[in-house]
Amino acid sequence: MQTQPKALVRPPASRLAEGLVTHVERVPVDRELAVRQWDGYVRALRDNGWQTVEVAPEEGCPDSVFVEDAVVVLGGRALICRPGAPSRRPETQAVEETVRALGYAVHRVEAPGTLDGGDVLKSGGTVYVGTGGRTNDEGVRQLRAAFEPSGARVVPVPVTEVLHLKSAVTALPDGTVIGHAPLAPDPSYFPRFRGVPEEPGAHVVLLGGERLLMASSAPRSAELLASLGYEPVLVDIGEFEKLEGCVTCLSVRLRELPAPGGQSAARGSGSE
Repeated sequence: MQTQPKALVRPPASRLAEGLVTHVERVPVDRELAVRQWDGYVRALRDNGWQTVEVAPEEGCPDSVFVEDAVVVLGGRALICRPGAPSRRPETQAVEETVRALGYAVHRVEAPGTLDGGDVLKSGGTVYVGTGGRTNDEGVRQLRAAFEPSGARVVPVPVTEVLHLKSAVTALPDGTVIGHAPLAPDPSYFPRFRGVPEEPGAHVVLLGGERLLMASSAPRSAELLASLGYEPVLVDIGEFEKLEGCVTCLSVRLRELPAPGGQSAARGSGSE
């Protein structure tokens, strides 16, 4: 019997407004509104068949709500990241404890490697990893060592215009990579690429079937994807967008839970 897919989420810290910004100008963040938006995001996951697993808040880390950056999961393996921003490194402990309790075989990125989960885009058997920002070459090497033995193919992609690779591109269920052309990396890295008209329109979370979780700030992109047969599920994450966050940053989807002993194939369904 197929188990219900799980998604890791993490509530916003009380110091959320102090989160790091790199490529955007800092503007005030309304934490109370952010909490309501986070609740709506979690509700959208649950309404679309996902069981959410809440990681304990990390009050000392303003960016900890962006749980995606702490871990990369593929098959039965969980690679605990070593974030490129030193202030974010304490975020990983509670995430490691959570995935270990769920039965994943845990690996860690060790110094001098750095890896942010937001730089990792999985599509079929390919793992694209953004370089040049918070993820360094040694982090890529350790990602490769963790996942290539299980059959994954790791492809480094230079990132210059945005914080993370998945701030620029994500992938549709058929493997087509989508991005906003002014910010996207060279499309030749991907087998198929489609441009979208808005920056936040480049960010989708695959909910299953043809459903795509998207930010409500990208209505034209949602309309485009709907015309292609997809079903956009729109959520307001405006307060997180002020901190360079997007819909992918706020969860880690565990599409293929490990069999007993933490073993399962690296090639999961869909794209993340």
